[in-house]
Amino acid sequence: MDPTTSAQIAAIEANWDVRTPVHVASQFYDVAHRDPADWFAPFEWDDLGDLAGKDVAHLQCHIGSETLAFAARGARVAGLDISGASVEAARAIAAEAGLDVRYVKADVHESVSALGGSAYDVVYTGKGAVCYLPDLDAWATEVAGLLRPGGTFYLVEFHPLLNALSPVPPPDGDESLLLRHDYLGGRGAIAREGTHTYTDGPALPEAVEHYEWAHGIGEVVTALVGAGLRITLLRETERLPWPRWSTMAPTPGGWFALPDAAPRLPFIYALRATRD
Repeated sequence: MDPTTSAQIAAIEANWDVRTPVHVASQFYDVAHRDPADWFAPFEWDDLGDLAGKDVAHLQCHIGSETLAFAARGARVAGLDISGASVEAARAIAAEAGLDVRYVKADVHESVSALGGSAYDVVYTGKGAVCYLPDLDAWATEVAGLLRPGGTFYLVEFHPLLNALSPVPPPDGDESLLLRHDYLGGRGAIAREGTHTYTDGPALPEAVEHYEWAHGIGEVVTALVGAGLRITLLRETERLPWPRWSTMAPTPGGWFALPDAAPRLPFIYALRATRD
């Protein structure tokens, strides 16, 4: 990484360090009571198949709220995150749940050296991870390097259209389905700053500037194919794991969707790829 990008990644690390205690204490994550499987759509388990006895790596795992679900299904699991505070919290949460997960602190661009090359049957990531990647080609190379031959990469991520509509309400609270941000990437790093996180809970002690990058689905697919992976599935869904708009209602699978009369728009996409 060039010096500017390295500084931006360091800012991302500091951002997650300061947000971690707020997230651990939040009702949004509810780490003491919420079933880790709640963070997954039913189609994810269909796409992943039986994980018992498999080696699974969860990249950019934050406090491990999703990671535990893989261990509960009998997988041998490693979680990786750039934030030392997040990794410490994830270890404590896993211990409290009585689940065996190996957590490692490292930048996702150094996943192979941190977790081991060609060591995993499944690599999983998403739901707010891709936006923190400045270089998709470097990321895709790491993903491919983690997988055993025949292994599966599975990405479940917020759709670029959701970002264009604004993943959080605008300051004026308007809930209209209006395009507010870019759908496609290409403008470089986007500086973010705020004293409140996306969960409930107190404000941060001070605003921490961090950075995000927009990436279209085509950019993600091209990077993975360029790293030697074969795309075997790409799906889109109108559902979200939380009610972004007040009119969203729970669905049978536990996620939320807009009313039937509203336009059907993709808010999440899932991509599965294989290392041949």
